[in-house]
Amino acid sequence: MPVEVILPKVDMDMATGQISRWFVAEGADVKQGDVLFEIETDKAAMEIDAPASGTIRNITGKEGIDIPVGEAVAWIYAAGEDADAAVIAPALAAASMVLPSSTDQSESSSQDSPARAAPAKQKSSAPAGAARASPLARRIAKDAGVDVATVTGSGPHGRVVKADVEAVIAGGGAKAAPAAKAAPAVAPAAAAPAPKAMSDEQVLKLFAEGSYDLVPHDNMRKTIARRLVEAKTTIPHFYLTLDCELDALLALRTQLNAAAPVKKTEKGEVPAYKLSVNDMVIKAMALALKAVPDANASWTDSAMVKHKHADVGVAVSIPGGLITPIIRKAEEKTLSVISNEMKDLASRARGRKLKPEEYQGGTTAVSNLGMFGIKDFAAVINPPHATILAVGAGEQRAVVKNGEIKVATVMSVTLSTDHRAVDGALGAELLVAFKRLIENPMGMLV
Repeated sequence: MPVEVILPKVDMDMATGQISRWFVAEGADVKQGDVLFEIETDKAAMEIDAPASGTIRNITGKEGIDIPVGEAVAWIYAAGEDADAAVIAPALAAASMVLPSSTDQSESSSQDSPARAAPAKQKSSAPAGAARASPLARRIAKDAGVDVATVTGSGPHGRVVKADVEAVIAGGGAKAAPAAKAAPAVAPAAAAPAPKAMSDEQVLKLFAEGSYDLVPHDNMRKTIARRLVEAKTTIPHFYLTLDCELDALLALRTQLNAAAPVKKTEKGEVPAYKLSVNDMVIKAMALALKAVPDANASWTDSAMVKHKHADVGVAVSIPGGLITPIIRKAEEKTLSVISNEMKDLASRARGRKLKPEEYQGGTTAVSNLGMFGIKDFAAVINPPHATILAVGAGEQRAVVKNGEIKVATVMSVTLSTDHRAVDGALGAELLVAFKRLIENPMGMLV
C-alpha cells in the first residue's frame, strides 16, 4: 500500500494550512526525511519531511490553497509498486471537487475549527480527527445523517471515501436527523439576543461603491481576530497603571553596553551584546513574577495552574499582524542572554521561521509601543496567560521630590490582568515589584 502524505497540524490553533511551495515534483524519488513541501500557517512557515522512502505520486495538495488539517496531499509508492487506482481515485476526485471551492473549504475546515463548528451537543458526527475521511465523504455523510465515525473506510490507512459512505446509505444505514436539531417540546425562557457584529453587506452599504478596495483576510489576521474576541469575551480584564522612573536604569544600561566584550564576526568586530530597555523590562517582569509567585498563574475551569518559571512572551510586529515569541525561564537568564535571544527570535519571527514551541505557551507577556512615542495603553491578555504588561515611552516629566519639582525620565506601564486568576491586590503587588526592579536595576544583576 502507498504511504499517505498528509497536511500535519503544526499549530494548536491550526484548522487549515497552505502549501507555499513543493520541493519535489510528481514522480520524483524521495528518501524518508527529505523535505517535501513547505506549509504556510497563520504564524510560521514549516518544512515537512517525507514519512517514507519511494516515489511520490498523485500530488493533490495545490500551492496557495487552504487545505484542511489531516488531508492527504500526495502518496509515496515503494519501488516497483504500481499506482492503485481503486485506492487513490476516490481521494483524487474528492480533492478535485473540494479544493477549488471556497464553500467546500469552509465546510471542511469547520469540522476542525472549534470556533466555527456547531456546538458539540448539536453535532451528530464524531469530533474532527476521530475518523479519517475525505472532505467529499464527510459532506455526503453529513447530508445523509450518517455518522462518519461508524463507517469502515476502504482508503489508505482506513480512510473513509465517497464509495464507503454511499455503500452505507444504500444499505439503509442513513440515520434520522439528530434529535438535538428538532424543535424543543417546551420553549425555554426567552433570553436577550447576543449582540451581533455587522455583516459584510451592512458595512459595505455605508460606503459609496468604488470608494474602497477589498483586501481578503489571510489566515494570520483571521486567527488574531478570533483570539482577540475570545480573550475579550471570556477573560474578565482589569487594569493597573503606574509610572516608573528610568534614570537609574538608563545609566546602568549605558555602563553595561560600554563594558560589553568584543567578538569577531564576518562583518568585523562587534559588541557581544547591546542591551535595550525592553531587554531589561523582560528581566524585571520575570523577576517580579518570581517575587510574587501567586501571580505567575493560568486559569482553568478545574484548577489554578501555578508556574514554576517565568516564560515571558514578547509581542513582535510582523507583516500582517504580530506574534509573541517566548523567552523561557527568563528569571534565570542574564540580561545579555535575554538580549541576544530576543534579537534572534524577533528576526526569525519576521521571517516566519519560528518553531511552534518558540511561540506557544508562556506565563505572561510584554507589549512595548514606547518606540512609537505611545505614552500608555492597555493590552489584551493572550490566553493562557493571566497577565500582560503594556509599556509606554520613556519621557522627561516634571516630578515632585521632597517638595521640589525635578525632571526625571518616566515610563508609564499598564498591567492587564485576568481577574479570575489574579485579584486586584495581587496584581498591584506584582506591579510594585516590577517598579522596584526598574527603579533599582542593580537588583537584576545579582
